[in-house]
Amino acid sequence: MAVFSKLKSDAKLECFACSAEHDPFRLQTVCVECGLPLRVIPVLPDAPPGTAIDRSVDSMWRYAAMGAIPFESRVSLGEGWTPLLQVDDNVFVKDESVNPTGSFKDRGMSMAVSAASLLDAGRIVAPSAGNAAVALAAYGREAGLPVLVSMPADTPKVIVDRCTEFGAEVQLVNGDISVAGKWLVANRRPGDFDVSTLKEPYRVEGKKTMGYELWEQFDGDLPDVILYPTGGGTGMVGMWKAFAEMETMGWIGRSRPRLVSVQSAGCAPVVKAYLDGESDITPWPDPVTTAWGLRVPSPIGGFMILRAIAETDGIAVAIDEAEIHQKANEASLRTGIDFCPEGGAAWAGLQQLRASGQVTEGERVLVWNTGSGENYR
Repeated sequence: MAVFSKLKSDAKLECFACSAEHDPFRLQTVCVECGLPLRVIPVLPDAPPGTAIDRSVDSMWRYAAMGAIPFESRVSLGEGWTPLLQVDDNVFVKDESVNPTGSFKDRGMSMAVSAASLLDAGRIVAPSAGNAAVALAAYGREAGLPVLVSMPADTPKVIVDRCTEFGAEVQLVNGDISVAGKWLVANRRPGDFDVSTLKEPYRVEGKKTMGYELWEQFDGDLPDVILYPTGGGTGMVGMWKAFAEMETMGWIGRSRPRLVSVQSAGCAPVVKAYLDGESDITPWPDPVTTAWGLRVPSPIGGFMILRAIAETDGIAVAIDEAEIHQKANEASLRTGIDFCPEGGAAWAGLQQLRASGQVTEGERVLVWNTGSGENYR
């Protein structure tokens, strides 16, 4: 009961796909009925728009009232509440490079590790293309939990070194993140808890705070278009979830920003499914991109990403691999922000959509820079 008292007893867990309910007071991975991701259904505040935000807190935990984990139970390093930079009249950049370990992954890992710690996880484990591993290592250390991460062997050395510096056990495998995930499944020990992308319900709860921050930083409004570099897609799913919660609370109406999924042409399963009119993705063969966060050939949440795009009249676009780093450098020079390659892809996506007329000069556009370019050097 001591653990239960630290969790909000009125929150629920249900499957994104089949709505089967699950016990929120036990460690949960995916739906026991259909194997697809779970989502937290919090009891949302019945209060005037924005009044439940704790503006004395300069982190994503200012939105704890809209979640299932109480503020006092958080495992936090000060993640979230990141800068919003206006580049010109209608273009803004949200800069996640200033998060504690240098990427937006800190949001999800703060929430996931908080839940894992409260529910008595043993070792926490995950495959990663890079930044998520660093975040998990850092938050695992903060919580006093052992960490195992598996990563592709060609992951930049700086990322591997940071994981080991935070005390994590690192296994490098020959192949992409899907192969790393299979290695982890084959080598897990009893008591290990998998916090892979959308393989547990709380990382998306951390990412949904990005949507709440946009509402607050746009003074109770939202942009017309959001360009989001998409690998596993938790951030897009999280914002989509946040917007639905805001509508439920009366903060916004039915209108939504158009969500744009941006991928590398070398690994674009979401783009292919979008262009083919499919409701789920087909695994991408032989993924090739040095924007490591985009090298996710078979995201488990592919059907949710496509649903978020469809429900917001959004788009999915692929960027030529040779253009990604060039555009990241261009964006850094233009803004003074340390753009990562994934952010460079989103910046390139804006230029591509402006050139095609799919995004107009009059639309207010947000580009997500999801991390620091320093993690690639």
